Amino acid sequence: MKPKNIPGVPKHIKGSFHDTESKKEVGNSHDLDLQFTILKKRFLSINQWRDYCKESKTDFRLCDSAGKYVERFPQLGDYIRIDIPGPGGTEGRSFDWVQITSIDLANPDVVIIQCRPSKDPVKENTRKIAHFYSHIATSTFIISKEKNGIKAGIYGRNEYPNLKSGFFNSVRNIMIAIGGMLGFSKIQWECLTKGLVDFK
Repeated sequence: MKPKNIPGVPKHIKGSFHDTESKKEVGNSHDLDLQFTILKKRFLSINQWRDYCKESKTDFRLCDSAGKYVERFPQLGDYIRIDIPGPGGTEGRSFDWVQITSIDLANPDVVIIQCRPSKDPVKENTRKIAHFYSHIATSTFIISKEKNGIKAGIYGRNEYPNLKSGFFNSVRNIMIAIGGMLGFSKIQWECLTKGLVDFK
């Protein structure tokens, strides 16, 4: 299986990838506009993502450029703090971090947010990537309004374990990355995409 060619999603070069999509059919144009407006608000409310996927214990928190928790829609340069159940690594690190590298709102029927693994913005004087994937990986989150419904998609590319974070962290990163290659991360993302479009 090859990765889909999706506008706005980087080319896949190495490592694992996933294309995770959930769709919801909508009957008429008026309902379609309303449903997409609701989906957009849910999508941009990153701090509520866990609420849309009750089966998952992974938690997401939107933080500003200094790593401080914020309750608002995301902005370019913000960070997302990811709390994954299980061992958090050494040196007191218990979170994985990604930075929002692009937000595309040019098309009124599509919203694209792209993230890359990043350093921990709370820790000064460090450039180490605080994530189980290396800095070449990307996660592209896309919602769209289509002819007969709405869709939420998450597209992972170049997912390669971060081996530059010390021995114990690297072991942890490899184990999580292997889980991703075996499809466990896709199950988590599928829970989120389904949850995003699952509303009345």
